Amino acid sequence: MADASILWFRRDLRLGDNPALAGALAGATHLVPLYIHSPTEDHPWSPGAASRWWLHHSLAALDRRLTGLGSRLILAQGEDSLQVLQKVIAATGARRVHWNRLHEPTSVARDRHIEQALRSSGSECFGTNGNLLFEPGEILTAQKGPYRVFSAYWRRAIAQLPPTPIIPIPSQLPPLPPELTGLDLSTLRLQPRIRWDTGLADAWTPGEEGAWRAARDFLDRRLVQYVEGRDRPDHRGTSRLSPHLHFGEISPRQLLGALLERGIDLDREPAASFLRELGWREFAHHLLAFFPQTPETPLDRRFAAFPWCHDDGTRLHAWQQGRTGIPLVDAGLRELWTTGWMHNRVRMVAASFLTKNLRLPWQLGARWFWDTLVDADLANNTLGWQWVAGCGADAAPFFRIFNPIRQGERFDPSGDYVRRWCPELARLPDTYIHRPWMAPRELLSQADLELGRDYPRPIVDLTTSRAAALAAWSAIKDAGAG
Repeated sequence: MADASILWFRRDLRLGDNPALAGALAGATHLVPLYIHSPTEDHPWSPGAASRWWLHHSLAALDRRLTGLGSRLILAQGEDSLQVLQKVIAATGARRVHWNRLHEPTSVARDRHIEQALRSSGSECFGTNGNLLFEPGEILTAQKGPYRVFSAYWRRAIAQLPPTPIIPIPSQLPPLPPELTGLDLSTLRLQPRIRWDTGLADAWTPGEEGAWRAARDFLDRRLVQYVEGRDRPDHRGTSRLSPHLHFGEISPRQLLGALLERGIDLDREPAASFLRELGWREFAHHLLAFFPQTPETPLDRRFAAFPWCHDDGTRLHAWQQGRTGIPLVDAGLRELWTTGWMHNRVRMVAASFLTKNLRLPWQLGARWFWDTLVDADLANNTLGWQWVAGCGADAAPFFRIFNPIRQGERFDPSGDYVRRWCPELARLPDTYIHRPWMAPRELLSQADLELGRDYPRPIVDLTTSRAAALAAWSAIKDAGAG
């Protein structure tokens, strides 16, 4: 088939501002929009259950968009993407394969291997940047090395923001090669066998159109309050765009362009704060590319000797299930289990409680987030957990141990967030909503609440565990850092 191009979709599940799509269309008389489901290639970080749920619905949405433009999505699966691509090339006679680059270490190695193999057999391969403002390696120190401090990285990056002409969605797509078929979406078995996903379906609309509805709602209604609102879990003050960005249903360039279209000054608040959050996403990918060991290994080598607590699984399970007896922590973990998402402020508090008050390894928390977050992203997840644990680049000082009582009283002052996710505490007055174990017995009785029966007592004392964490840090802090 002359002049057929393969567009290999990965985590760029959109038609707007898609440079791989634009490249594939150039001179092509036939287009093969292809998605290959090959989770084993991502081992040991194959997508978790919440990510698979999102992927199912995002692929369905992408197929509807393609069908509306005269094409459709071809689905395939296999343990080897190269073999699948070779079969599609043989079936269609396609001369070119286009994709937007991924930046996780396993993906980079896989794509390099595929490109070499396809080129050696006569195919042309084109990788483009469709997922980041800056690819790893574009923003470097004066010594041409990687940044390890976000503020310095972002100062250089923000001064080099790319131009913002956005690639438009095509008005029509070339036809598929004749008689080309693919798998039914159900064959990929991305949906849960036991229906636990009602809360996810109620909270999210995966796909490019859902991404843009969320973006417009945020930019037009909530951006103005972003500086204060982004730290309030009791308010809908954040953009909630992280899963849409992870799956490439909207690009950071599109968000940058949307700000400029609205005449918003990028150098002033609140746009500067929102852009800084996009910058943290960029920085996370920058770090993962230069320090590929960090999903499992602390960047600060001193933490290899950190005296973590032994746990038979009881405390970890209590944390995972939102049964620690610490309301803000429990509310966050329950929100995560129900919706596949947790407010960023609460993520930090929950992670601090796990790694410092319970003194359990940060890798355990990272794995739980990986399986339960709809926005599970290896770079962001790694950066976030190492930052809170104190062992990563630009990490919070170890002595910065979040006090969940004070955090709750400051950012959920009326207890609305806790009452939503821990309804057994709903009748407590605001004074004790974040510390029910301190409430007088008569107040607990009036709230129809018995600690230990209706809601657990704290599984650890906050003051004592904080002191123990600082003592553990003292035991390793004088060793050489990485």
